[in-house]
Amino acid sequence: MRFRLGLMAAVVLAIAGMATGAAAVSPAVAASPADAASGPCGTASAPHSYQHVVWIWMENHSYSDIIGNKAQAPYINSLAARCGVAANYHNTTHPSLPNYLAATSGLAEAHLPPLSFFDCNVSSVCDTSAPSIFGQGESWKAYEESMPSNCDRSNSGEYAVRHNPPPYYTSLSGCARRDVPFTQLATDLARSALPAFSFITPNLIDDMHDGTIAQGNAWLAKNMPVILDSPQYKAGTTVVFISWDEGSGGYPAQDCDDPGTTATSCRVPTIVISPSTPAGTVSKTFFNHYSLLRTTEDLLGLHRLDQASSARSMTAAFHL
Repeated sequence: MRFRLGLMAAVVLAIAGMATGAAAVSPAVAASPADAASGPCGTASAPHSYQHVVWIWMENHSYSDIIGNKAQAPYINSLAARCGVAANYHNTTHPSLPNYLAATSGLAEAHLPPLSFFDCNVSSVCDTSAPSIFGQGESWKAYEESMPSNCDRSNSGEYAVRHNPPPYYTSLSGCARRDVPFTQLATDLARSALPAFSFITPNLIDDMHDGTIAQGNAWLAKNMPVILDSPQYKAGTTVVFISWDEGSGGYPAQDCDDPGTTATSCRVPTIVISPSTPAGTVSKTFFNHYSLLRTTEDLLGLHRLDQASSARSMTAAFHL
């Protein structure tokens, strides 16, 4: 572990270690010729100079829960077959909040706010002065489903602030203008006003946290075409990543970003969608949330934050 755990956490981790076993790498659904021809991936023969990166975050399901589960997640598996899948992608730890903070700041566990490992429901309790990908010089927005007001710092109904990282960054300017309700996304896409970096969180039902896999699949089936049919995506300038914050059945403070771990609760699905990603791409290379941050910073020409500097980029694996 990268940081010193208390006695209780150490006991929990010991139990978790006994409960987890080796995780086989499940293949993505194979792409048919019709899938490859119909897009949205594999339509460009060479990587583009991408100007927009979109992250969509789902919740609390391991790789094997989603990939291959065509009964509950037909759209997700269809998208995986038509685009790319990182089949050995790991979250960093448990529970939700430290994953969101690590992915957006690059901070290792030892440098995250200690209370973030208890999933703060009021952002001020877990604030950090660390820099983040929000505002590294690029334009950005966070689109949050069911958030009652811009940059809302506490839970409300199906909105969970712990799934919305911008309110936690005290040095961040523009949160009140750029951390907006999800309904703004369709307007921005229609106006060709998508920012360089977009962070999207469905609500607690639609991200599979409180809802089912089928409900999350239905949300993506409804909302992904809005992005893929947008002028920005059709122009070949946009990459979309769909990832899960953590796997199912995990324990607090698990060291999931260790390449040697075999815990299924540490391996999550991550789908890569871009015009230059060949349909049916499956990479078994070890990636994690820091890899996602590095890849995004590289694509947008930003400097690498903290652990992103040493993380493996996903650009070559997915032809970005």
